Amino acid sequence: MNDFLLQAFIFLLAAVICVLISKKLAMGSVLGYLFAGVLIGPYVFKFVGTHGPDIMNATEFGVVMMLFLVGLELDPKEFWKIKHEIIGLGTAQAIGTTALIAAIAYWGIDLSLNTSITIGFVVTMSSTAIILQTITEKGLTKSNAGKSSFAVLLFQDIMVIPAMAIIPLLAVSNNIPIETHSGSTWLDGAPVFMKTLAILGAISVIYLVGNYIVNPLFKSVGRLQVREIYTASALLLVIGVSILMQQVGLSPALGAFLTGVVLANNPYKHQLESDIEPFKALLLGIFFIAVGSTINFSIIVNEPLIISALLFGSMGIKALVLLAIAKYKKFPKDQSFLFAILLSQIGEFAFVILALGRTINLIDQQWYDYLLATTALSMVVTPILLVLNEKWISPYLGLQPDPATKPNYDDLSDIQASKKIIIAGFGDFGLTIGRLLQSNNIPTLILDNDSQRVEHLRKLGFNVFYGDATSINLLKSIGVEKADYVIAAMDPAEANQHLVDILTKNFPDVEIIVRAKDRKNAYHYLQLGLNEVYRESFFTAVHVGAVMLEKLGFTHEQAIAQSELFTQSDRESLRKLSKESHNLSDYINLSKLEFDKQENFLKQQLNNERTNQSPR
Repeated sequence: MNDFLLQAFIFLLAAVICVLISKKLAMGSVLGYLFAGVLIGPYVFKFVGTHGPDIMNATEFGVVMMLFLVGLELDPKEFWKIKHEIIGLGTAQAIGTTALIAAIAYWGIDLSLNTSITIGFVVTMSSTAIILQTITEKGLTKSNAGKSSFAVLLFQDIMVIPAMAIIPLLAVSNNIPIETHSGSTWLDGAPVFMKTLAILGAISVIYLVGNYIVNPLFKSVGRLQVREIYTASALLLVIGVSILMQQVGLSPALGAFLTGVVLANNPYKHQLESDIEPFKALLLGIFFIAVGSTINFSIIVNEPLIISALLFGSMGIKALVLLAIAKYKKFPKDQSFLFAILLSQIGEFAFVILALGRTINLIDQQWYDYLLATTALSMVVTPILLVLNEKWISPYLGLQPDPATKPNYDDLSDIQASKKIIIAGFGDFGLTIGRLLQSNNIPTLILDNDSQRVEHLRKLGFNVFYGDATSINLLKSIGVEKADYVIAAMDPAEANQHLVDILTKNFPDVEIIVRAKDRKNAYHYLQLGLNEVYRESFFTAVHVGAVMLEKLGFTHEQAIAQSELFTQSDRESLRKLSKESHNLSDYINLSKLEFDKQENFLKQQLNNERTNQSPR
């Protein structure tokens, strides 16, 4: 069973079967992955691995990628807007849970104070992977529970930095001899202050690389227009940062998160997301399988009361803290219970803190095994609790409308700002539209695959990102399914047509406003059922025609009126002609009839206007 391909096959087969069954039962994909791990792991069928933690070490890269993407989404400007929520909710949850768990461990179980505080840090952490996937799958991102859970998770992710720095100091203050593993990091055997300096240095390197090296690198790669090199560069960045953090004794996941935060305002962030997303999704699934396989059933069978007490005790204490926070925030009852259940498990960062605590002898082997089993079981129990909450608890409490999901518009500017508009392609056509919208304080998200143009436009204040808009992963990363309008204005025409095809097939609820290069191109879009089709050169030509009418003696008002009438009649004609565009003979005959009809209509309107204006 040591063959890599065979193990990969078993992992993927278990994932496909178990996730399909889990989704059919409306229990979510995370639970399916976890059960797959239990089945193929060393304590049931023994298909893979003889020691669970070894599997964890091999698969935690999925969490690394996930936290990199979480960091990318953490726009510092948006973070600043909700800083009070993050600091308030996060501090209350972290201090409340850590203090209660540490107090119980110290006075109730008679562990040392420093060990109790370390265990408090372990239990405080919640699973970013489970919660974010659940919030996304169930559409809870705008709910009180979803937004508050995200704020707490962000605080926990940031809290890991001081926690990882404090834990070694607890060992030193307790006079505990620290085990060393020769060659595992650059700083084995070094004094604590050297490790602290190295950690600060590594974080500084991440900041400098993110701000002064990544931009020029991706700009150069973007000019090559070679997709696989861009993907390789993205993976190179994440893996490089993970290695750096590992070598200074910190979690690779933490380094990836910090890198994502540094790059959150980078023009290449959405392209990075789309390139890494497929790897992240697969590896994260394998991570959950690994979590399932790490559950030590021998400990559970031999000491079920201890494990049960730790599992339900830790989750119960976290839930009580979270319910108290929800009550203070005046959440509806159903949102309060959802908030408590979402964050009640122990998360993947606990594995990192446990490993550090064990390495420096703050946590002995027995408690390490207990807490490892408790953490894995809590991650398994959470999806089950969420299903129970959805099917029985929430209906019993009575679902209440969430104020966060109710739009409340005070004026037109609020309505405009609430609309999500995406412009794909920012050449002359897209730029003109973008400038007009920006001049009227209407925000847009712009995609363009010309790295130099992106750089220039960002300097002009446009919210523009580098990326290929025909990539489904990229479209998902910018949340195109939540957009109200997508303006398709890409070059060449074939790429724009490909984008429209992708949007109509995969995101049917999004209204598409499309630029057509010419009349033939417009026919294609109309035949697809699109209504908002605008020929790029048509409107400019109509404007020039109006200018010529004015030069030839028409008044300005007459010229404008004739151009508007011509535009209106031509758009109506275009829809009729599109139905016959494949039959040349019928198309020519119908075109002649339409053009004659249009000419007569314009003459009649002009005569009517002159008659009305003539003195009586």
